[in-house]
Amino acid sequence: MSSLPRRLAFFFLALFIAGLMVMFVKQWVHSAVVAGQPAQTVADSKPVDPPLMVLVAKGDIAAGTFLNAEMLTWQQWPRDAVNDSYIQQDKAKLEDYVGTVVRSRLTSGEPITAARVVHPGDRGFMAAVLTPGMRAVTVNVTAATGMAGFVVPGDHVDLILTMVVHPDKDQKDDPDRHVSQTVLTDIRVLGIDQRISDDKKDVTVPKTATLEVTPKQAEVVAVSADLGLLSLSLRSVAEDDYPPTMHPTWDSEATRLPINLPHAEERKVQVVRGGGSSPAAIPAALSGSEK
Repeated sequence: MSSLPRRLAFFFLALFIAGLMVMFVKQWVHSAVVAGQPAQTVADSKPVDPPLMVLVAKGDIAAGTFLNAEMLTWQQWPRDAVNDSYIQQDKAKLEDYVGTVVRSRLTSGEPITAARVVHPGDRGFMAAVLTPGMRAVTVNVTAATGMAGFVVPGDHVDLILTMVVHPDKDQKDDPDRHVSQTVLTDIRVLGIDQRISDDKKDVTVPKTATLEVTPKQAEVVAVSADLGLLSLSLRSVAEDDYPPTMHPTWDSEATRLPINLPHAEERKVQVVRGGGSSPAAIPAALSGSEK
């Protein structure tokens, strides 16, 4: 019976020593792990720089193209590969380059630079916009004839001439006639002088529009401007299936009101007053006779 307490004592002593060994091993492993990873912990705690965004072309863009928001996008770019000429999101806005013109062809994903585009009003703007062999002409417009600001550079328009046709010298009693005709179709607008302030409260009415035409069309514009009033007719960006109508439109097609009133044959009567008489003409509205 005396050996049982001794065995129990040895058992609890062995259990205590095993517990100490487990605690020692855990402490040693933890110390080794912590001691081996100080650099990684410091690296993980270092703040990460935000990605650098650069303005690039969404697709291939030909020279002379007016840029719009759909042609541009911000793209993440490696910081060590960024050129100082690239347009960065933290320094510029995409809207600042809408309406600019591409000087030379851009490929898809290529960064936009200040040297590759030209802003309206900059020196060389028209030279960059014009297609080789084309000419730039300016026509006078008003808020009505210039589409009240809805026409912007890059749009395509038709040019309509409205003028007054005077009667022949032999027909002095005939009234003047008005007629309009589309003289040019599918003409690209290079510029229009309407300006809108930043708060959109101050709007300058456009007075001129600059169009891209062939040398022959430039002569047509010059003659038309001397003949009458020129108006712009905005075309859809989609393909137009309607053939151009180049025949003139007379005032009689625009209104049912009589333009050329028929001339009444002059009829006279004798008017007796007292002891004398004198001839008098009957008004055409009362005579009932027409030519």
